[in-house]
Parts: sequence; structure tokens; C-alpha cells
Amino acid sequence: MFSGAGSASAGTFVYVSAATAGAIDTYSMDAKTGALQQVSTFDAGKMVMPMTVSADKKHLYAVIRSQPYRVLTLAIDPATGKLSQEAVAALPDSMPYVSTDPSGRLLFTASYGGNKIAVSPIGRDGLVTDGARQMILTGRNAHSIVSDRTGRYVFATNLGSDVVLQFVLNPQTGMLEANNPPKVATKPGFGPRHIIVSPDNKSVYVLTELMGHVIQYALDAAKGTLSEVESVKSVPDDAGLFPGIAPPAPADDGKPRVWAADIGITPNGKFLYTTERTTSRIALFQVAAGDGKLTYVTNYPTEQQPRGIRIDPSGRFLIASGEKSDKLSVYAIDQESGALAPVGRYPVNAGANWIEIVTLP
Repeated sequence: MFSGAGSASAGTFVYVSAATAGAIDTYSMDAKTGALQQVSTFDAGKMVMPMTVSADKKHLYAVIRSQPYRVLTLAIDPATGKLSQEAVAALPDSMPYVSTDPSGRLLFTASYGGNKIAVSPIGRDGLVTDGARQMILTGRNAHSIVSDRTGRYVFATNLGSDVVLQFVLNPQTGMLEANNPPKVATKPGFGPRHIIVSPDNKSVYVLTELMGHVIQYALDAAKGTLSEVESVKSVPDDAGLFPGIAPPAPADDGKPRVWAADIGITPNGKFLYTTERTTSRIALFQVAAGDGKLTYVTNYPTEQQPRGIRIDPSGRFLIASGEKSDKLSVYAIDQESGALAPVGRYPVNAGANWIEIVTLP
């Protein structure tokens, strides 16, 4: 797709995994305008989906959800942003989510169909070469797993069981241990999906796929446990959507249903965004200083079936991908209101779903 594209010169690079095409598209971003320039395409393998950037920004970890299930360690060229494979390691299942701990020594993955989470070691060289050192069976449909910003606590969502699991990371062993209590429950039928931790580490926000709510939890810094503060709708009533249904769902009755997907927060913690795939829209929330409470503001049309969004490290731009779109959308974020203004749309390979952005010195 990107034949004839020029070489990158910017210090911010954008990576988009395209599951259908089996590719990761690379772009450079203009730091002033947010405009993208196509750089290259890396042939990763069919069903390449979740990705995460290493703590030192030298590698991109990309998970392949087709057999054999595996994670690729891809080196990031600091001059061009281009990717080159340095290692591959087996994963115990099809994993729709991947993240690292803040130290950069552990890779976390979650399996929706396999009802499990896994921990894999990351070598001092940044490579993932060994299989999972720990695998934990969860409730139904483990969908995401993230560390808090200290690296002491880890949380995982179970969409089908309507719970968020709570773990303590043992610093000596690098293993997860169940916290007390081991989980917190959402309301029945909410379907907790993706998690974001506030920049000040005081709040954890969980997007529920089936109801489209964002649940705010207060994070106890001493215990690593969550307590629900509030639950705020991301999908307005006038959208005309019915609640989603967790698998195994009954036969399609033709009703349009809530199908929320991704969540992101600006680095300054002022604005939070979520996506909804049935209506193909991005919701904007303002985040209150201090207590982190959310106020729903509005929503914006975006690429069809928006699976992924990501905010750049400067907090000035948001990028959205649509699984049924052949374009990416870049938006400028108003620094006072959080409002999104279109910057441009750019070609992307088929099945675009996951976005990562890295800014290098």
C-alpha cells in the first residue's frame, strides 16, 4: 500500500495493526499539525491485533491471534520509525490485549476466548523470547489487563463475569498474587472491557462494552484495591441502542446494540474519550481536577466500527481507526475544552484495530 512513500523525519511515530491484512502500518506524525506521513508496512501475520510499546520506547510488542499464537518483539528504528523483528515467543491462547508493567520487565496478556491472563518475562535486552511464566484462569471473557502506574498492582476485566480482578505484583518473583478482595463486581450485564489509569494514579476507569458506561473506581494506594465512585453513560439515550449481550448471545434479533470498544485519557488527565462501534462515534468526557469525576460532554462521528483510539504523548492529538474503514482519522484536541477538530484522514490496511504512538528524543 505504501509504495513510494517518503522517509520519516519526525520524532513521533504511529503504528496501526491491520488484522485482516496481517500488517502493521507505520506513519510519522508532524508534531505541530498532527498530520501523518506514510512510512512503511511490516508484514506481521494474519490477525495481528493488540500492541504495546516497551517502557524504553525501543521495541513494539505485537500479538498474533491466529495460530500459532505468539508475540513478536519488533525493534523501532529511532531515525525512521521502521520496524524489524528481533524475537518471537509463544502465547498460551488467542490474546486480544497486551500491556507491560512500568519497569518494562513483564508482558501481560489477556485471553477473551480462553478465560485466562498470562505473564511473560521481558529480557534486559527488551526481547520476549520465552513462553508465559504464569497463567491464571479467570472468570468468563478476560478482556484487558493493566498495571497501575507504580507497578505494584494489576487489574484485569472479565466481560462475561462482570468483574474486575485485583492482583498484587510480587516484586521478588514477578508473579501476580490475588489481592484481598480478589475482585470487584460491576452491575450485571455491564460487560467490563478496557481499562485506563489516571495520570495521578488515583482513579481507574473501566469502559463497559455492553452498556457503554465508564465506571470510575478510586484506587487505594496502600492496598491496591478499587472502590466504585460513579458510573457515567458514554452513549446518549437518543442513540437508540439496546444493551449488548455477553456471549454466548442468542440469535441476532436485528436490534442495534451498544458495542463500546476503547478508552483513552489525556496525559494531563483533563479529558477522557471512548468509542462505540455500532454508531461509529467517539465520546468526550471532562475529568474533574482532584476527585477525577467524569462529565459527559458530547460525541463525534468517526471511522466505521472504531476499535481503537490513542492520544499522542503531547496530549494534543487523538487518532482513531475503524475495523471497517480504509482510513485513519486524526483529530486535534482543544486544550481548554477537549473538543475534537479533524486534522485529516489517511490510508490504512484492512481491518485496522489497534494504535500505538511513540515520541522519541
